[in-house]
Amino acid sequence: MTLTPYQIVAPLIALIAIMYAWNLVMRQKKTVWEACFWTIFWGAIAAIAMFPPFLTYLSTVTGIANRENAVIFTFLGVLFFIVFYMIIRLEELEQRHAKIVREMALKDAGLETKGKEG
Repeated sequence: MTLTPYQIVAPLIALIAIMYAWNLVMRQKKTVWEACFWTIFWGAIAAIAMFPPFLTYLSTVTGIANRENAVIFTFLGVLFFIVFYMIIRLEELEQRHAKIVREMALKDAGLETKGKEG
């Protein structure tokens, strides 16, 4: 069996993405649930890259007519995860913004936040 460049690059990218997700968990920026979901997704991408005949089996089981459709659905999945990531980042930024505004309002009102008194 000869490996194509895609069969080498795709699993490497998947491994980097999985390591990045777990790194975020260790830094407490993402939950274990999100990292597990990310691991399953990128593990599936790597498995499909390494074992392309799996797509034939998958198309038979799911009823997808051919491999091209399976690839399209895969890319739709990638786009879904990109949007999912952007939504999570947006929520984090909104929470930070609310915290900063709250602290500024308390400071302007002459009240100090707990833990900042010294």
